[in-house]
Amino acid sequence: MTNSSEAFEDLGNSSTPAAVSRVVLTAADIERALTRIAYEILEANKGSANLLLLGIPRRGYPLAQRLAAKLAASDPAVDPAAIVGQLDVTMFRDDLAHQPTRAPQSTKLPVSGIDGKTIVLVDDVLYSGRTIRAALDALVDLGRPRAVRLAVLVDRGHRELPIRADHVGKNLPTSSTEKVRVHLSEIDGGLAANDEVVIEASA
Repeated sequence: MTNSSEAFEDLGNSSTPAAVSRVVLTAADIERALTRIAYEILEANKGSANLLLLGIPRRGYPLAQRLAAKLAASDPAVDPAAIVGQLDVTMFRDDLAHQPTRAPQSTKLPVSGIDGKTIVLVDDVLYSGRTIRAALDALVDLGRPRAVRLAVLVDRGHRELPIRADHVGKNLPTSSTEKVRVHLSEIDGGLAANDEVVIEASA
């Protein structure tokens, strides 16, 4: 995925120059990062009460599910299935007129709703900040949470809006010409052992 949720899927043009990639996070690195983020979320929230995780499609949702499982492992009061949802932001993006058509994903909220809850938005890569701005607009249409926080696996910089993540797996300085790709077994059809984050640069 090109620059995560903040850009659309690569259309696979065969004329695209070959890219040189390097792995910056292995499956074990991703696992450790998510474990640390889960502890940080519990600490910041002072427990699991009124806590909901909303993943942004596509890779933010499986990451939210993994985080919920880790929260449940630390706090037996957590029902991981009850605290995870998916928040589609497609129709709230400000670049729809300039990008290829992207099919909206479904928004799935926990049955408890979001009013009065602490929402942790979960995404794979934080880049310009425009996806998160769209997510905040989408939340306004759904209810009034008590607080909204942001957890990302990778923060690659190059912000265009004043948005900052509360929980970051890895800060990853990059060139704006490089692409950050996150591979997750739930989305990319591989094994969990093949999970990785890579940086691609034109050869």
